[in-house]
Amino acid sequence: MHVQEWLETVPAVAVYALVGVVIGLESLGIPLPGEIILVSSALLASQHGDIDPVVLGASATAGAIIGDSIGYAIGRKGGRPLLAWLGQKFPKHFSEGHIATAERSFEKWGMWAVFFGRFVALLRIFAGPLAGVLRMPYWKFLTANILGGILWAGGTTAVIYYVGIVAESWLKRFSWLGLVAAVLVGLTSMLVLKRKAKKAAPAVAAE
Repeated sequence: MHVQEWLETVPAVAVYALVGVVIGLESLGIPLPGEIILVSSALLASQHGDIDPVVLGASATAGAIIGDSIGYAIGRKGGRPLLAWLGQKFPKHFSEGHIATAERSFEKWGMWAVFFGRFVALLRIFAGPLAGVLRMPYWKFLTANILGGILWAGGTTAVIYYVGIVAESWLKRFSWLGLVAAVLVGLTSMLVLKRKAKKAAPAVAAE
């Protein structure tokens, strides 16, 4: 069953909780499809009035911020042995090469790596634990964490939600042409955000 089809079978409160928990777990260092869940839920909200996009965005933002903060605390306490352990458990995501790339971006960009890392799938998992391992000052981490979480979670929810509204409206008038145009607008918006993130952190983009 497709993610969106499954989401349609659960109540709104469960959708909010699911989005917050999955994104929170992903942010603290567990490889999960947080972005897929968020996009599917935002699209679902545009088609079903019982899901409030504001509450959905707030749930995603809270999960991102809290998850990153927990990841930071775990990384600060576990240190480099934690990264070695994660490399054994999740070699695809926490390989030595990936860790080295992420570490270089942190050393060069500091708190901006946390902020823009929210838009890069790999760094979204790394940011919290790695910032803790490298002992980034917590106030810097928290500032970047909050701003990045709000922009990524809130921005993604808003873009996909309004794309869904436009798609539904256009679909009634122009059939599949409206849907194609709406999807292209949404994809373009997301690509622009990700391109800006990569330009601001070339070390991450080179990964």
